Amino acid sequence: MTDKTTAQDAAHDDPGQDETAAPTTRSAAIVDVAEGASRSLTADAFRSLRRNPFFWISSVLIVLFLLMALWPSLFTTYDLKFNDLSRARETPSGEHWFGTDVQGADIYTRTIHGARASILVGILATSGVLLLGSFLGLISGYIGGLTDTLISRIGDIFFAIPLLLSGIIFLSSLRDTEEIWGIPIQGYLGVILQVVLVFVLFGWPSLMRLMRSSVIQVKPNDYVQAARALGASPMRIIRRHVLPNAMAPAIVVTTINLGAYIAAEATLSFLGIGLRPPTVSWGVMINDGLTPLRASPHILFFPALFLSVAVLAFIMLGDAVRDAFDPKSR
Repeated sequence: MTDKTTAQDAAHDDPGQDETAAPTTRSAAIVDVAEGASRSLTADAFRSLRRNPFFWISSVLIVLFLLMALWPSLFTTYDLKFNDLSRARETPSGEHWFGTDVQGADIYTRTIHGARASILVGILATSGVLLLGSFLGLISGYIGGLTDTLISRIGDIFFAIPLLLSGIIFLSSLRDTEEIWGIPIQGYLGVILQVVLVFVLFGWPSLMRLMRSSVIQVKPNDYVQAARALGASPMRIIRRHVLPNAMAPAIVVTTINLGAYIAAEATLSFLGIGLRPPTVSWGVMINDGLTPLRASPHILFFPALFLSVAVLAFIMLGDAVRDAFDPKSR
């Protein structure tokens, strides 16, 4: 009782103590609220990604595949061009982990080296589609009017043509062609550029439509109208306000499409009209393993397994990024 009375008397004797502590507490609370309010959608998305186990699993797998594509010597010491016909169609063993193919080549080595062409096609095609589709969608959605109608109708025409069908027709017609507009299309890089060109020409409409709808949603926002009222040029408005706030959906879809383009390249190579020997890719190896499938299924199994895991990793990454950047999912 005495202690309580003494504490109350001390508080009455020094009234400034509570008045000083209360503003300090309120200031700390205000700072915490301000810090929480200042977090952008991107910061929240990255926090969500760090807590998603599928993001880490897919990221580790993608890093491994990228290392295979960039430095295959880290994973195998066999010579890619070495063939031993006396050891053709050997089953997996300690010396040849994945066995050998019909030419006596080490399947593990070819699978590791095949990651380069497959992933290179996927990255180049995805980058080209992102640049072309985003540019046309940005112009269409921001300018509107006749420009929007023209770009949209052209996009509808290309969108109506199936990607694989267009690839079969286009690549079949270029099979014996040595150059286009003076650019050589034969050899390792030439064949890869043929496949990339098909994917870019017939894959941009879907991304253009997505980017157009995002720009149309961003354009009426207050910060865009304020920048226009302050006399900012259209190029500055697009660069500083419209593009950064409209790119998130396109980036998410692009991440998912990367796996789809790797699978599409493997499909065309399997049909014999995409990448062709001596280029080594997973699709080419699956095509090579089709004939001896019943007697030696391991020739087809391992490149198909690597292809499936790579496509799954990119799709998982795209799904994780999509969930992180979608406020409605949190």
